[in-house]
Formats: sequence, C-alpha cells, structure tokens
Amino acid sequence: MFERRIPEWLRHAPAPSVHGFGVLAGFEGITRGMLISVFPLAMYNALGDAVAISQAYFFIGIGSLIVGLLVPALNKRIPRRWLYSFGTLCFIAGALLASLGTPMTLIFGLMLNSFATVITFICFNAYVLDYIKRIELGRSETLRLLYSALGWTLGPAVGVALYTYNPVLPFYISAASSLGMLAAFTYMRLGNGKLITRAKRPAPNPLAFIGRFVQQPRLVAGFSFAVIRSCGWWAYIVYMPLYALKNGLPEQLGGFLMSGTNAALFLAPFMLRWMQKRSVRIAVRTGFAMAAGFFTLAFVLADWPWVVIVTLFCASFFLILLDISAGLPFLMAVKPSERTEMSTIYSSYRDVSGILTPGFAWGVLLVAPISGIFLLAGAALAIAYTVAGSVHPRLGEKRLVAAE
Repeated sequence: MFERRIPEWLRHAPAPSVHGFGVLAGFEGITRGMLISVFPLAMYNALGDAVAISQAYFFIGIGSLIVGLLVPALNKRIPRRWLYSFGTLCFIAGALLASLGTPMTLIFGLMLNSFATVITFICFNAYVLDYIKRIELGRSETLRLLYSALGWTLGPAVGVALYTYNPVLPFYISAASSLGMLAAFTYMRLGNGKLITRAKRPAPNPLAFIGRFVQQPRLVAGFSFAVIRSCGWWAYIVYMPLYALKNGLPEQLGGFLMSGTNAALFLAPFMLRWMQKRSVRIAVRTGFAMAAGFFTLAFVLADWPWVVIVTLFCASFFLILLDISAGLPFLMAVKPSERTEMSTIYSSYRDVSGILTPGFAWGVLLVAPISGIFLLAGAALAIAYTVAGSVHPRLGEKRLVAAE
C-alpha cells in the first residue's frame, strides 16, 4: 500500500548510463570551465610574475599528485560515494576562498580546486569502468565531451567577462554548479561501485600496483599519452594567456580563445566517426603530429603575437582529438580486476603534467621568454607521436564472434 506512494526512482535506483555520466561531466564542465581562464588572469594580477605563477602551480601539482595516490587507501576506509561528495565540496570551498582575491587565498583556492579535480576524476573513472561496457567506452568518452561542451565553451569567455565586471561572480557561479554536480550524483545513486568478487587475500601494499603498472608496457605507453596531451593543454591554457599579456594583447583574449577552442567539443561525434573509420592508432598519431607542428611553429613565429595566437588556436583542435582518442589505449588495456588501482594511476596524469609543465616552464623562464615553453611542448608531443607507433593497429575495433 505504502510502496505505491514511493517514487519509482527511490524504490529502484536508475541504471547508470553513458547519459547519466554525461550529465555529471556537464556540471563539472561548468564548474571548472568558468574558472579555467580566470585563475591565470587572477594569479597574474595578484602575483605579477610568470615565474611566481609557475612556482605556485608546481607545488600545487605535487600536492595534487600526493592526494591522488592516497585516494585508493582512503577508499578502503571511506565509501567511494563520500569521497566523490567530498571532492565536490572541495570545489565549492576552493571557489569561495579564491573569490577573496588575495595572493594566498587564490593559491589555496586553486589548491582545493586541484584536489577536487583529482578526487572526483578518480571516482568518476572507477564508476565508468564499473558500469559502462568496454565496447561503449569510446561512445562514453565522446558523450562526456559533448555534454560538457557548453560549460567548457561558454565558461572561459563568460568567466573572464564577469571577472572584469565583478571579480567574485565567476567564483560564485562555479560554486553553484558544484552544488548541481553533487545533486546529480546523489540522484544517480551510484553507491560504491560494483563488487566484482570478494577478496580472497589481504589488500596489497598501496605501492604494489605501481609495480604492476610498470610491468605492462601498454599501460605505460597509454599513461605517457595522457601526460603529454595534458602538458600540451597546460601550455595552451596557462602560458598562452600569459604570453598574450606579456605582448600587450587584451587580457580577455585568453578566455575568448578558450571558449572558441572548447566550441570544437561539439565536433566530438564527427571526430569519433573519423576515428572509427580508421583506427585509434591513426587518430592518436595524427593528433600528436599536428599539435607538435603547431606548437613548434608558435615558437618560430614568436615575434608576431597575433600569428602565434592563431597557431596555438589551431593546435588546440588536435588536442581535442587527443582528448577523444589518446585515453583509449590505456582504458582498453586495463584488466577488470585492477580497475580501481589503475584508475588511480591513470588519473594521476593531470598531476604529473601539473608538476612537469610548470616545473620545466619555471626553468625555461629563467633563461628564455614564454615562447620557449611552446617549443618544449612541441618536442614532448613529437616524442608521443613516435611512441604511438607501438599502438596496435586494430585497437578499438569490434571483435567478430564466430557462429556456433
């Protein structure tokens, strides 16, 4: 009698789908997209020096890496749903703290934002690997980008425009989006993920799965693709706006260019079809080769700021192609029994690139202008193109099942 009055979605949790995960990605796109171009601008206004900004990002990257490596140990004591919820609360706290606008509150706000990103990313990937079929991973990645396209497209331009009008507004909007992200997660009722089988032996040492990772060349190669792709985004998102400011270009330029770049996320389904007609290897190598060429060209043309901006803008389209394709070699090589551990390893690519890029940039800026960072990014992308030659040519193709 009483059960009839209980809403269906409370009696039976909705089955997680690629669309549900896309909604979560959409809220995250607004949360992070609103601040992605605001943070470099606010940091530059507060600190006034590209070297100091690199130092701040470098140490925050180290902290994020440590947090990411601790997540599996925490997950043994704290349910995954609470970890994900805590990550969204870190987004809210970081945005509100950064809205105060002082150098220290901006640095600590960025730190909390980075911690939130790595915590939610680890949990999100583990949920995806639990609930999405392996053959659907490519579609899931594409829909994730498509759902988040609006936030990543409008967020950077709107965020910078609002920051110019009132510096606190983009931080408040980001915090509000984080609340929506938490509400959507609660509605999906993902719990703590699927329990595949009861463990028959004690959990391994937290560092043991790093050894398993190193022993699998396909995982190492896939992880290197993610790191180098992320380094390319770092060079574009952080150092392109700083290059523009240093060369007297408008301070809003970085935000509008990021919005223009992210508008290409709407092309993700077409990029996916292009990849499916060829192969993952061709898509990955094409992305790395073209991005490397454009970043190197930006260094060569460093004396023409507007030409450099256009060149980097072109490079960003191939970074988006890599967002669709370059993660698949890793995800498709993960064994089901190692999902949680390898999700942790994979998610650390953000933090590794968050250490490597500002760390090397710190050194480059001591002896060269900002354009030297573009050359460094181009060289790294070229190395990834070479490594991608080892990817199996038929990776990602549907397997034919023999008729009985």
